Amino acid sequence: MGTLGDRLRAFSTNRWLVFVAAMWLQSMAGIGYLFGSISPVIKAALGYNQRQVAALGVAKDLGDCVGFLAGSLSAVLPSWAMLLIGSAQNFLGYGWLWLIVTRQAPALPLWMMCVIIYVGTNGETFFNTTALVICIQNFPKSRGPTVGIMKGFAGLSTAILTQLYAVMHTPDHATLVFMVAVGPSLVAIGLMFIIRPVGGHRQVRPSDKNSFLFIYTICLLLASYLVGVMLVQDFMQLSDNVVNFLTVVLLILLVLPIVIPVTLTLSSKTQHPIEEALLSEPSKGETSTSQEKEDQPEVFLSEVEEEKPKDIDSLPPSERRKRITELQTKLVQAAASGGVRIRRRPRRGENFTLMQALVKADFWLIWWSLLLGSGSGLTVIDNLGQMSQAVGFKDAHIFVSLTSIWNFLGRVGGGYFSEIIVREHTYPRHIALVIAQILMAVGHFLFAMAWPGTMYIGTFLVGLGYGAHWAIVPAAVSELFGVKHFGAMYNFLTVANPTGSLVFSGLIASNLYDYEAEKQAQRHQITALTSPRLLHNMGFLADGPLKCEGAVCFFVSSLIMSAFCVVGAGLSLMVVYRTKRVYTHLYSSNRT
Repeated sequence: MGTLGDRLRAFSTNRWLVFVAAMWLQSMAGIGYLFGSISPVIKAALGYNQRQVAALGVAKDLGDCVGFLAGSLSAVLPSWAMLLIGSAQNFLGYGWLWLIVTRQAPALPLWMMCVIIYVGTNGETFFNTTALVICIQNFPKSRGPTVGIMKGFAGLSTAILTQLYAVMHTPDHATLVFMVAVGPSLVAIGLMFIIRPVGGHRQVRPSDKNSFLFIYTICLLLASYLVGVMLVQDFMQLSDNVVNFLTVVLLILLVLPIVIPVTLTLSSKTQHPIEEALLSEPSKGETSTSQEKEDQPEVFLSEVEEEKPKDIDSLPPSERRKRITELQTKLVQAAASGGVRIRRRPRRGENFTLMQALVKADFWLIWWSLLLGSGSGLTVIDNLGQMSQAVGFKDAHIFVSLTSIWNFLGRVGGGYFSEIIVREHTYPRHIALVIAQILMAVGHFLFAMAWPGTMYIGTFLVGLGYGAHWAIVPAAVSELFGVKHFGAMYNFLTVANPTGSLVFSGLIASNLYDYEAEKQAQRHQITALTSPRLLHNMGFLADGPLKCEGAVCFFVSSLIMSAFCVVGAGLSLMVVYRTKRVYTHLYSSNRT
């Protein structure tokens, strides 16, 4: 029984168990990406026009991304308390919205509806912050894959919830809002005592690479399976039993990663924590330096950067470190004699506070690039319902679900390939973001052209590029500005998302949509006098929400977003140029 107890204790503290539990949490936590499916329900139930729907979308984006409170509380509250707060907000906000949509509660003014959606979606920031901070602490040597997989499963939640909704076999679309209110809250409460720091830096094993490979395989299987299921359900009428079977297979794929902690617990010898720490000691060569930087006082002085000769950067790494150490010694001696005042300011690659990062040009270049890229992508996600209906598709669920899958692959792939770039080529991670933003520019252009099949290709390119932002940018920020205050910096960066959505969706896309819809309504006034039934069928009734039909609805706005994605790629190239030496310093000593 003692051995069994030791095994259970080892299983409960295994960092891979925490990782898998965080994956499950994230697979239900990306509720903001489901707005494209529930916005038509809200629009029809409350009679909103596109400007009002866009206002709700901006409120959703603010709730999804303004996580200053979550970032601050993550430093003082345990993980279970963070998840409990997020669950309460999610249930309160979307539960109230469900009551309003189903007319069990009275409709509220638009500003109060925005508050409700903000509160409900803001719970996601507590889920995201907890999952990312805990997993980066437990996997300090695998930031790219860790962030990519965590953010990837958040993007996949739309497809998962949509498939679970299909199992209910109900024509009532308001049921989807109920699922958003209940599902993530129950999952978070069920996992809140599992997702926690477990000293992951002491659990490094040679098998970790194979474990990540297994997770990547599951990710590809999940994405391929969901694409197939969504396409089959879109083009064929499946029986209820077949839909149930497909959903059971989906749940099995989601549960499958649990074999990693189970296998590691059963196959490894149970060791005393001191022995475990000693075993992990030889592998402290590369990213563990970041862990040491958190525990040791900062020894790099900003004056070294200002006073060092220009030729130091051209020296070999070993010689460069030796020369910088000599300069540090001279500065310390001068300080001891009172001849100079030493200021302790971090360099890129060390731990910054948020206020220290805010005065760095690199941080703002990253922020503006993120605003242009992710803001335009989020505008497409929020308006997929109207975009697909404008070009003749009656059901937007297929595009919302497919975008969720491409978003997932972009996050997982962005983390994987950017990790190869920094570790094997010691090149800045942002070069991968340049490629992603160019792909998004092409996708927006295809939306503007509205050629046959471009809805499928456009959602693929935009979803893939948008997802890559949320794997590459957080990992790059943790490398350039440290992990000690990562929660606060991450939640500041996410403000770029709703800001971009406010500009592209709230000010540009929605106004152009309503302008074209009003023009079409005026054009059909004569038809209304002669054939009101025809006007009713076309959706241009004066007492109902305005509808726009045709490629013209999003033509100009899509071209604008395409142009700004190119500008974002240019900003990312500037980050690449400015951080080349930093990445060389961070990763050149780790190459074998």
